[in-house]
Parts: sequence; C-alpha cells; structure tokens
Amino acid sequence: MEDLVLRQDHDGWTLLTLNRPDKLNALTVEVFRALRGHVEALRDDDGVRCVVLRGAGKCFSAGHDLGDIAAGEAVPSRGWHSETLRMLERLPQPVIAAVHGHCYTGALEVALACDFIVAADTARFGDTHAKWALTPIWGMSQRLPRRVGVATAKRLMFTADMIDAAQAERIGLAEYVVPLASFDAEIASLAARIAAQSGFSHRANKRLLAATDGLPLDAGLQWEVLENEGHGPDFAERVAAFTARKG
Repeated sequence: MEDLVLRQDHDGWTLLTLNRPDKLNALTVEVFRALRGHVEALRDDDGVRCVVLRGAGKCFSAGHDLGDIAAGEAVPSRGWHSETLRMLERLPQPVIAAVHGHCYTGALEVALACDFIVAADTARFGDTHAKWALTPIWGMSQRLPRRVGVATAKRLMFTADMIDAAQAERIGLAEYVVPLASFDAEIASLAARIAAQSGFSHRANKRLLAATDGLPLDAGLQWEVLENEGHGPDFAERVAAFTARKG
C-alpha cells in the first residue's frame, strides 16, 4: 500500500505530502494516522528546523472523506482527529501549509493547525460543515476566528461560500499568494530561509507566542522578560560566522 503521507527531508527542512491524489487527498482515519506518525517523529528531530505540509496532485485536499464518515469511520478515541491536529500545531518547528487547489472544511482545519498558510493562485478555501448538516470537531470554530476575526469566520461558516486565494490573502487567512508556476520554487525558498535561522530561536519563539496568546500586553511583556530563554548553543558560532564575513 502506498504511503498516505510522504516525508521528504531537505537541507534543514522536511516536506510532508498528503498522498491520495486520485481521491483529491480526501482525509480518512488512515491519512490522519500516517500524519500523526510523522508528527511524532518530527517532534524530537533537532535536525529539522521547518516543516511544510502540502497535497499531491491537483490540490491540497478536498476535505474530510464523506465516504469514510458514511461508512462509520473507526476513530481510535473521541477527539482523536482534533488531538492529532493539536500535536501538529504544537510541533516546535515552524509549520507551513502550502495550499494549491481545493482546501475545504476538514482540509482547512488541517491548514489552520499550521503556523501560517501560503497559497498558490489556484487555491480555493471554504467551510462546508453547514452544507452537510455537520458541525466542526477538528478545530474550525476555534482557529478560524483567531485567524480572520469572528465576524468573517461567521460569514464563512454560515454561508459555506468558497473564496479564492486573493480573498484569502485579503482577510488574513493566507499570508501571501504565489503564481502556481512558481509555487514549488517559492515554497522551497521560504522553507530554506526559515531553516537557515536558529532552531533554538524557532522553538523558543513558538513557546513564547503560545504562552502569551491572548494575554493583556503588560502580562505578555512580563512573561517575555521573566521567561526569556536567552541565547542558544549556536549563538557564538553564528556571531563568529557573521564577524568573519565582515572581516
């Protein structure tokens, strides 16, 4: 059986690819199981300083496999999908969702569990829970309003409207949009730029941002001062390399 999520390691960064292109990468329990396995392996991999998640073939993912739902999917435990996405979200490395083509409902919930989304100009986003008389259980109600604001999240959830990449960028769902022809190159360049920075700083910054999310400004500033992790083991090496270049 072909791997449902592929892992490719590059110089300091890793590409995870949802790999059901014949089914538009529709999400099943087995896809999540494969994704979870990779997340668990990456969690303690200090050699990886950036993770990119994307889909094989025509799109990122068309969403939760409705056939899997109709067949009474065997979920290992209540909230298991949500737990898996929380594990993805809590990876110490920066995680980028690279979205082209469809990114609907469950797929959008997966993308929102990444640190940010970069979209190809072919990307289309939407939350269709209401179309199918479903309610979110993988995190849509929590992550979407935090990303785009409550009113915009309500509009998308209530209408089940699809939006294109340009609108996704305008509302802050996607960080920026790239022409499909240069999408692969831009994603590789972005991941390489992140991987070139200190993994210590990435991990410390993610912990800091998570710990202070939603705090009043003064409380967040106090946390930053009191819980500051200082400089990492690669500090001297990086400063020495910079100084040598200047000389």
